[in-house]
This record gives sequence, structure tokens and C-alpha cells, in this order.
Amino acid sequence: MRNIIVISGPSGCGKSTLIAMLLAEFPELQFSVSHTTRPPRPAEADGRDYHFVSEARFERMARAGQFAEWAEVHGHRYGTSWSEIRAKSGRGHTLVLDIDSQGALAIKHQFPEAMAIFVVPPTLAALKKRLLLRQGKLDREARRRLAAALKELRTYELYDYLVVNDELASALSDLSCLYVAFCRQTARSNDDVKKLLRRKK
Repeated sequence: MRNIIVISGPSGCGKSTLIAMLLAEFPELQFSVSHTTRPPRPAEADGRDYHFVSEARFERMARAGQFAEWAEVHGHRYGTSWSEIRAKSGRGHTLVLDIDSQGALAIKHQFPEAMAIFVVPPTLAALKKRLLLRQGKLDREARRRLAAALKELRTYELYDYLVVNDELASALSDLSCLYVAFCRQTARSNDDVKKLLRRKK
């Protein structure tokens, strides 16, 4: 059984910040480093935040079936490689995927036991404000991201759980509780019970 947690959310909802905080709280979690064709941002490092690759290399990988899922988002392609899943979601490891709704649907189709969480803003006004803070002004890019965010919000029914990111500490608490509950699922704990039953009185 693969231990996979998918976390999605529209641009500006605070998803990346929550994932970073969750990984810090639970060091046993593994982060899925996606491949992408977009250029790195100033603070990003290759191999840590993303595997930054050319369009040609991404295309070769896609054609060779090296991605469990991939999608085009905001004009760039992103993909989760099978090597990441195999290496980081086996026994004793839980893999966290930061992917959009297209990718989430593909992962849930292949791994029905995966848990999918959707992070949403408290209001549309709050989302617009966060996007403005990120972009600096309501330019063409900000409008495009806002339209994409509204489209992604409509996919919420694909997910098992919703986390409303109104207050960061509260949202992190909800996310942490979901992870702990995921770990305690019977299918993931049956080895411990079997060991208990095998013990001699």
C-alpha cells in the first residue's frame, strides 16, 4: 500500500506555506519534488523545490511514461515522477504531493487509498487580496491566476477533506489532525495489531 497525501488549493490560498509547516511538524513526511518546465524563482533550488527541466526533457519523460501524473498549469508543465512515488511512499514513509486538481484526480484514480485534501481561502475577497499581495498589482498575470483559482475552487468535490485557511495556526491544526487520522487507519495499522496478537500471554 502506498502512503500518499495529496494537498491542492488555488493559487494564493496559502497551501505551500501550510505544507512547509506540516513537513516541519512531522519530519517523517516526505515531500514529492515535482518536475517542471517553469524557470526557478530567486529562492528556489533545483532538486529541493522542483526538478527544473527543459520542455524537451519533460516531453521525453512524458512520452516514456515516467510520470504518474502531469498537467499544464499557468503556461508551464508540472509532473510527479514514478521514481518519487516509489522511493518516498513505501512502508514507513508517507509522501506529500503538492499538485493541482488535474493531478489529484489522476493520483486518486491510480491510488484510491490516497488521501486528498483541498485548501481553500475563507472568502473570495481574501483570495483576491492575497493574489494582489503576491503580484503587486492587478495585472494580466494576477487576473489569469484569479480566474484559474476560481476554476479550481469548483473542483472541491474531488477531495476527501477541506481545510479553510483563515487563520494559519488553525488550518495547520486541522491538517495535522487529518494526517494523524490517516496514519491510524486500520489498513495502515494492521501490522501492529497482528504483532500484538502474536505475542504470548
